[in-house]
Amino acid sequence: MKIYIETLGCSKNLVDSEIMTNLFTKNRHQIVLNPETADIIVVNTCGFIEDAKKESIDEIFNLAQLKEEGNCKKLIVTGCLSERYSEALAKEIPEVDAFLGTTTFQNIIKVVDQLLGDEKQFVEVGNIDEMIYDHANRELLTPSHFAYVKIAEGCDNKCTYCIIPKLRGKFRSRKMEDIVDEVKDLVSKGVREVILIAQDTARYGIDLYDSYKLAELLKRLGQIEDLKWIRIQYAYPDVIDESLINEIRDNDKVVKYLDIPIQHGNDEILKKMNRKITVSEIEDLIAKLRSKIEDIVIRTTLIVGFPGETEEQFNDLYKFVEKMAFDRLGVFAYSDEEDTPAYELQGKISQESKEERRKKIMMLQKDISEEKNQLKVDQVFEVLIEEKLQDENIYLGRTAYDSPEIDGIVYVHTDKVLEIGTFVDVTITGALEYDLLGDC
Repeated sequence: MKIYIETLGCSKNLVDSEIMTNLFTKNRHQIVLNPETADIIVVNTCGFIEDAKKESIDEIFNLAQLKEEGNCKKLIVTGCLSERYSEALAKEIPEVDAFLGTTTFQNIIKVVDQLLGDEKQFVEVGNIDEMIYDHANRELLTPSHFAYVKIAEGCDNKCTYCIIPKLRGKFRSRKMEDIVDEVKDLVSKGVREVILIAQDTARYGIDLYDSYKLAELLKRLGQIEDLKWIRIQYAYPDVIDESLINEIRDNDKVVKYLDIPIQHGNDEILKKMNRKITVSEIEDLIAKLRSKIEDIVIRTTLIVGFPGETEEQFNDLYKFVEKMAFDRLGVFAYSDEEDTPAYELQGKISQESKEERRKKIMMLQKDISEEKNQLKVDQVFEVLIEEKLQDENIYLGRTAYDSPEIDGIVYVHTDKVLEIGTFVDVTITGALEYDLLGDC
């Protein structure tokens, strides 16, 4: 059968789609890139916030039309939206033949066989706390030079705005040996950069080994010979300790880039969010990181418009961002999610006000980013080449200080022929708000 997989949401979802892709190809199905040619369509959905849910539902409806107009015989929905709303969706969208949850998608081959045997629509969601599948058995959907590596599943943090524990279950670390073996396998296939992901990478190992083991994992991965870059995403600030900071500093393969979700700059709001850290503790952590790790780039995410957020509390956040001058920053308008504690809070902020606050922070960050980028002009950076612009002597690449898709890029002008996936030295000649220009 010809299979098309549409992946929505985060990089953790992408890894799940890579596992499904491997299962399909192992069972002699063919993956296609055009849904109109597919016999079976799989939509791997996101259900994290309202915008993501809407995007997922819109995409399901769009692809459902191909059951009437195209080759599509069966439509399967997997992922977080399916885990959360499968029963309701089954009634609302009868065109969908099967709904699989966040731990049952590994049964995709059995499900396809059942559907082709004319089984009626069904839902299969399982134990969200189950630790499943071997991550090494996947086919990359990223460019061949980098890969996301999921080091843990689920979350125990219980932030009051977040539905993830009810979609992905409790925090479950993978065994360190399994992660190391997977990365060795990826590197043997040409991967040069691995991006470590989880709902909270800093807590890696606490459930398996009774202590935080991210620093030890970095040390083990740093010994893999042909691996070039190791990147850490989504490390909660409250458990970033001395050993992790020292390992990031001392390990040549760990890029000096850390993604730390902070969410706010006011202690009352942080407490309402059930974040286990204060503003002064965040400031101390950032100061320590910057003093101990030369040229570290810090990325963070914030939420504006949390229930009850006053103008004064928002101004505290604005001043905090101004003071901290983060290198990379993303802002979400609070999304009111049912079945979360924050959903029950009074003092909801209007969508218009939330969007105004979001834009105000992003305008501030734009100026911070442009100012920091200007300081890079005339410096030389190692750049990972990822794409060539058609009919131009310009390549697109990333420095070690930029994560794919969420951070900036470098426009590299050169008369040389550069190979995709290689690293070259680039002299920075110009700076934009988020991107850089350079010559090679």
